[in-house]
Amino acid sequence: MKRRPDSSNTKAKSQRLRFWLLAGTSSVALAAVVVAVSTRTVHADARLPRPGATAPPAAPLLSATSALTGPREQAAPARADLLRGLASWYGGVFNGRRTASGERFDMYAMTACHPSLPFGSTVRVVNLANQRSVVVRITDRGYLFKGRVIDLSYAAAQKLAMTKAGLAPVRLEVLSLGESHPKK
Repeated sequence: MKRRPDSSNTKAKSQRLRFWLLAGTSSVALAAVVVAVSTRTVHADARLPRPGATAPPAAPLLSATSALTGPREQAAPARADLLRGLASWYGGVFNGRRTASGERFDMYAMTACHPSLPFGSTVRVVNLANQRSVVVRITDRGYLFKGRVIDLSYAAAQKLAMTKAGLAPVRLEVLSLGESHPKK
């Protein structure tokens, strides 16, 4: 003889099942909201604030569009003291690593990192403390701390006699603008 299911027992089971399904989906939704709110996404291409460089009020500044669209070589502007600020240097652990331009960093070469000048640009850097100067080629890109205008290779910093201090007040003279595209 077949046993007939009890209708009250079936109703109770179905109500318990609905309760647990509702509780489970609510928990999953709540967990998803908590995870979404608690984790923050950091975008690698987020714009960083530009370093504060001082320029004389009457000095004509090179615009980014003319630097990117103009010819590869341009004459330096009439005023030589376009940018003034602090220079720092880097070497050691970065030696041999790839720069933003794609070439390998050589801390004994006359190169530098600048936040906006095109790769291959040549710049004269004058140490305002001792009037020593050096010509460097821009091969790297990076964020510089407030007040800094350029990050020099170890060799360039040595020629300017600033390796011990780490920082030096400098004036930049853009001699020529390089290519606008970082990698070939």
